[in-house]
Amino acid sequence: MSCPEDAAARKAIPPVICYPVEALPRPDPAALAQHRTTLEKVEQVRVPPRDAACFRVPAGGAFRISSIEGPQVGDLNLWNAHDLSERFYSGKTRALHGTHVTTGERLWSSFPFLRPMATILEDSLDWYGIDPHGGSVHDVIGTRCDPYTNTLLTGGLYHHCCHSNLTRALAAETGLPLAEAETHVHDVLNVFMCTGFTRDTGQYFMKASPVRPGDYLDFLAEIDLLGALSACPGGDCSSEHSSDTAACYPLLVEIFAPPTGAAAWPGPAVNGYDRSHGT
Repeated sequence: MSCPEDAAARKAIPPVICYPVEALPRPDPAALAQHRTTLEKVEQVRVPPRDAACFRVPAGGAFRISSIEGPQVGDLNLWNAHDLSERFYSGKTRALHGTHVTTGERLWSSFPFLRPMATILEDSLDWYGIDPHGGSVHDVIGTRCDPYTNTLLTGGLYHHCCHSNLTRALAAETGLPLAEAETHVHDVLNVFMCTGFTRDTGQYFMKASPVRPGDYLDFLAEIDLLGALSACPGGDCSSEHSSDTAACYPLLVEIFAPPTGAAAWPGPAVNGYDRSHGT
């Protein structure tokens, strides 16, 4: 179709930020840094390549995800450790913070709770910023590689997609039947993954992650957390995912807890909306 006469004027209308965040409660970086020095390492979990593992973190504790043997991205799910219906909400996190998250930003939980689940304490890749292709690190735009889309596009069956990895890990951790565990697996934080959107077609792209052994992402647990992390079958996502051909490496999750006898962490209250929905 031909362009209308005022096409240029319509395109020139300036954008408006959907969710101004000036009123969001802000973490105190100095206080968090001081709190971090009081925590004690209590456990670590090695996530095998092309597989997933679960871990638990107490409120006021912390966890670190590290690259340890080679460039590797991970898909992270988080739940309230006592209520799987409260889980990480990637879409609202994206709406509040942007397509990629870094130090000082938070991972928010699903409705009706909508509160911070975790706060990013430190990001060794925060130097990367936005590259000339529009790519950045730690995205909340991708959903997770999954066997359904793989079957749709290739006709094949592949069982080590991150969705399946997370499903198996959650079922093993909770004792839930596989089909029930799958309903709790949700859109992820793509840890270390470098992604963006093409400017010509608007398609979601991935490129080789800048992560190297020794890089890490640190989180404060704002509530008691159950986490699951998949070491993506795409490795550093430089070529493809849902594949047994990419070079893949393990990831390490280290868990830190407040010292014995420490005061209970004053975690965030659930959202104050009354849930009347106008009735």
